[in-house]
Amino acid sequence: MNGAFHGIASMLPEVGAFAMALALGLSLAQAGMGLAAGGRAPRIAAAVAFSRAAALLSAAAFACLIAVFVRSDFTVEIVAANSHIDKPLLYKIAGAWGNHEGSMLLWCTVSAIFGAVLASARGTQDKSIWSKAVGVQGLVTAGALIYTLVLSNPFARLDPAPMIGSGLNPLLQDPALAAHPPMLYLGYVGMSVPFSLALAALIEGRADQAWAKTLRPWTLAAWTCLTLGIGLGSYWAYYELGWGGWWFWDPVENASFMPWLAACGLVHSAIVTERRGSLASWTILLAIMGFGFALLGTFLVRSGVLTSVHAFAVDPQRGIAVLVLLVIALGAGFGLYAWRAPKLARPAGFSAMSRETMLVWNNFGLSVAAGVVLIGTVYPLIVDAAGGGLISVGPPFFNATVVPLLGALFVLLPVGPMMAWRVGDARDALKRLLPAAVIAGVTFVTALALAQWRVVPAIGLSIGVWLVAGGFVYLWARLERGDGVRIAKIALLPLSVWSMSLAHVGAGVLTLGAIAETAFRQEQAVTLASGEGVTFADRRITLLQVGEIAGPNYTATRAYFRVEQRSGAQPLSAERRIFSTSSMPTSEVGILSGFDGDIYVALGDQLRDQPGKWAVRLYYNPLVLFIFAGALMMALGGLLSLIALSRRGRFGL
Repeated sequence: MNGAFHGIASMLPEVGAFAMALALGLSLAQAGMGLAAGGRAPRIAAAVAFSRAAALLSAAAFACLIAVFVRSDFTVEIVAANSHIDKPLLYKIAGAWGNHEGSMLLWCTVSAIFGAVLASARGTQDKSIWSKAVGVQGLVTAGALIYTLVLSNPFARLDPAPMIGSGLNPLLQDPALAAHPPMLYLGYVGMSVPFSLALAALIEGRADQAWAKTLRPWTLAAWTCLTLGIGLGSYWAYYELGWGGWWFWDPVENASFMPWLAACGLVHSAIVTERRGSLASWTILLAIMGFGFALLGTFLVRSGVLTSVHAFAVDPQRGIAVLVLLVIALGAGFGLYAWRAPKLARPAGFSAMSRETMLVWNNFGLSVAAGVVLIGTVYPLIVDAAGGGLISVGPPFFNATVVPLLGALFVLLPVGPMMAWRVGDARDALKRLLPAAVIAGVTFVTALALAQWRVVPAIGLSIGVWLVAGGFVYLWARLERGDGVRIAKIALLPLSVWSMSLAHVGAGVLTLGAIAETAFRQEQAVTLASGEGVTFADRRITLLQVGEIAGPNYTATRAYFRVEQRSGAQPLSAERRIFSTSSMPTSEVGILSGFDGDIYVALGDQLRDQPGKWAVRLYYNPLVLFIFAGALMMALGGLLSLIALSRRGRFGL
């Protein structure tokens, strides 16, 4: 029995590869039937059946990949390159998507599953548009499967096979990094469904309100996953890399930020299309751009044009193939848009002072910000490709361009919800927001004095407070509607109100953390021996002792500290780890969190000329947890909105 089981398990790579090939054939059949359905029930039923079978087979292939990682089957090339026999189970599983080939199979699986859900969730949408969207989604899945099977086969065998494997990059052996890539893929691939719906609408030459109702939850789901994915990645960078930072305007970070901005704009644009039937062509353009940004991010990570901790592959051939897919997708999208978009134009149906107008300004600001990030990200690559040499476009450029744009957008953000649909009263909206404006003004004056008359941080903090206060003012305004006790009506407020308020307040909380951490951060490099201490950020930090410890697949030098502050003394430890599969040391920083900020301690090397002394880097990061709490609040707002839409039957399930 054991021999038979071992024999079956040893064939899992072939089973997985065969399942991928079958899924490819079924995805192509799904595309053909969906695009040619023309409202005919038998073809539509066939497209739905093919999409479900493709999703099932893609999931089976990915399950086979996880199984070979768990079994430490080093006859599979990517298992040998990205796993180790002594690696903890969590990171064996995470190794399945912690590499180029496995992550592409995850991409294919998510795309196929989303295609099956789309095929099963028509709702009130026009049958012809819906069937064509299912067909386009089949083409998206087929394109990803062709690329994976031909250039990135995750089940390729290795002969001779090693005994223990090379191991996953030590930096990636972290719980946050186990969840970060799948969440980003859900967001990236999630943008393919709005893309499919957009192309289907262009093919049909119409995009009505029922179409927008279908588009909105898919976009919201993708945006929520991108928010969580980016937040997890930022948190990982903060506590794992040992630099004390949380966002570096790295090109690959920008590659995830661009589709996030596009998805954010698309969520708001779809609201106007759903309510008024207007802005349909703009909504379609954002859907095309959002998926284009997602493919661009895939190209940057997998082409070898960038050297980054985020990069998966350095194979130019694979990069060219992704670039071809990008050109095909955008070529089809923009080509259809140029042909059909003029037919979708409709009168606005709202005044210059209305909630719809504020959403238009929201879209304008987000689109310009995405364009600036795109220019700053690809310009150095274009210059290098043209023979102009290596140049760097880093934080100074983005801080001087993108940050003011988002700041202006945030100033307008609380005003929109206070305006009525179609015809609004700006004076009444500003009057209602007066308490928030007063609180923001007091914050500006106070911050200006405390920040030694530095204007920019004071403006940033006041904008953050304006967003938070504006969110609560909107909730209070909703409670004022109708008769009865305001407090008693809290539980009766619609989920959509809570979701929007939570997301907007979260943006304010994130802004407060980002401005405070960036403007008032303190940093000091010291050398300490056991028993020695230093005064830093109104605290006394003492190195108690340094010792060696052994982990499951690493050895570490651990330093023990005592942090004395007003509330008492707290212990803290920091490590430098050496993994059995890598000679590169990694940092495990010590973080002592408080409401006012974090004390962040990174252990360096022992000094060669001063035995017993260690290099230690100290950081004080004020309000840094507000950044991650704000991102979480925004994602929860998106989740609440999805729940509200599902209660209204928007998913059509």
